[in-house]
Amino acid sequence: MRQQHYFMPTLRDNPADAETASHRLMLRAGLIRQLAAGVYTYLPLGQRVLRKVQNIIREEMDKTGAQEMLLPTLHPAELWKRSGRWDDYGQELMRLKDRHDREFALGPTHEEAVTALFGNEVKSYKKLPVTVYQIQTKFRDERRPRFGVLRSREFVMKDAYSFDASPEGLNDSYRKMYEAYTAILTRCGLRFKAVEADSGTIGGTGTHEFIVPSDIGEDTIVCCDSCGYAANIEKAEVAPAPYDAAAEHAGQPAEKVHTPGARTIDEVARYLNVPQRQIIKSVAFRADGQTVLALVRGDYEINEAKLKSVLGAGHLEMLPESAIVNEFGSAPGFIGPVGAGPSVKIVADYSVRGMNGAVCGANEPDFHWVNAVPERDFHAEYGDLRQIAAGDCCPRCSDEITFTKGIEVGHIFKLGTKYSEAMGAVFLDENGQARPMIMGCYGIGISRMIAAIIEQNHDADGIVWPAAVAPFHIHLIAVHLQDKVQREAAERLYHLLREQGYEVLYDDRDERPGVKFKDADLIGLPLRITVGKKAADNVVEISVRGTGERFEVPEKELWKLIRRYVEPYDCK
Repeated sequence: MRQQHYFMPTLRDNPADAETASHRLMLRAGLIRQLAAGVYTYLPLGQRVLRKVQNIIREEMDKTGAQEMLLPTLHPAELWKRSGRWDDYGQELMRLKDRHDREFALGPTHEEAVTALFGNEVKSYKKLPVTVYQIQTKFRDERRPRFGVLRSREFVMKDAYSFDASPEGLNDSYRKMYEAYTAILTRCGLRFKAVEADSGTIGGTGTHEFIVPSDIGEDTIVCCDSCGYAANIEKAEVAPAPYDAAAEHAGQPAEKVHTPGARTIDEVARYLNVPQRQIIKSVAFRADGQTVLALVRGDYEINEAKLKSVLGAGHLEMLPESAIVNEFGSAPGFIGPVGAGPSVKIVADYSVRGMNGAVCGANEPDFHWVNAVPERDFHAEYGDLRQIAAGDCCPRCSDEITFTKGIEVGHIFKLGTKYSEAMGAVFLDENGQARPMIMGCYGIGISRMIAAIIEQNHDADGIVWPAAVAPFHIHLIAVHLQDKVQREAAERLYHLLREQGYEVLYDDRDERPGVKFKDADLIGLPLRITVGKKAADNVVEISVRGTGERFEVPEKELWKLIRRYVEPYDCK
């Protein structure tokens, strides 16, 4: 490709609103341009990278036996209402109406659409298992789009769906996808971790996220170097602490005390001169229409994903202040489990069990109970509800844990029968009995992958593309095009390289050498071949973007050196 007329508008300066390296470099190198908040156009250079990643994904998906198809982007609301997600998905679901006032959604994911398809078309166990996948644009109405394509409202995604007749079949499909994702991310030059994760609005069990470690990541990962345990902080387990059951009925009687204006844990601790770990933090929620009071030790935080899972709730939200006043007769900061009322379901983290002489809200403004004891003064259901914290031990081996930030680029789920039961996707087994299909779903955010690749592969001068996903393999530069010898040597090399199957960006612009070299570093192709003052001697310079190595070589030795850095499978 000749650069003179290639649509690749580069920028000298960093855009003011670009907060991350990937966002800055994708804009500066001419990969993307913003159309609206969270909506981006992929320019030719960016589209080439998208296509490279998509080709790798297709190759690895096809190896598993998955079949590519294309589902509609526009989904009738009836499908989402049948699955129960029309309301549960929340405001991120982009909804619209047609001219006949019928409701639709722009698909953020395709469980409903693919389940409806298979429910209509597959009736016998003999047609199972089947795995299908697609590469398509998705839509989510993000509250705060940020970081360029890392969190956008329109994005490119690969999603796959497996349909099996048995749990064992699902386990096999899941294993194949896990291995395929590992191969995809490795081929794309990413360093990553596969971690246990919460299933969120997708549902199901046995999920893994594929996380690319990065300081700008919005996911926090909990890791144990001793046993290899790794989980998203939303999923990371906290083992129950030992407690003395006899303490449940010990201690002094509970006493109501005046705590004027002390609403927060810190304020209560200072007013009563007690440690935060002696206070019970009480947070009110609405879970599928039921009022729930969740309890955790004062120095810990409630993990809403865990709470939702323990409750088995489809929809969970914190109670607004007006509802707290109506249902507890109190104000936020003063609610608690003692005397909460029979209509309130009380669930508590294991850290609350066995607390002797605790402080908790009295359900009366400006008052708290002191010397409260769980199971003596109130009853609760117990579970792992809190966020794992520094100082906690690994739930597998009890060794030390560490925390790291990361970018989620892939997520795989064992859905089970959640969607097939809701939508009537059944098949007849060997005995002629109708049974729901057992499903899995598997997503990769392709747009996010590109940003993640750049986050892990850049320097002060620009992008450093891994060869497998680079938009071109080689950047060919003639230092002075006015020099006939240089120009003719560069033209000859351009044609020879293309004949050998290499993808070449030939900088044939009438620009200063400094501009050409600066753009070359910014764009970051794996190899740069410079035709300069030694062209008359058939000697060129080859530069390796990733290592900074430079070699002056005779043209006849060029090919061996190129093959060392650009593998044959990269040449299409």
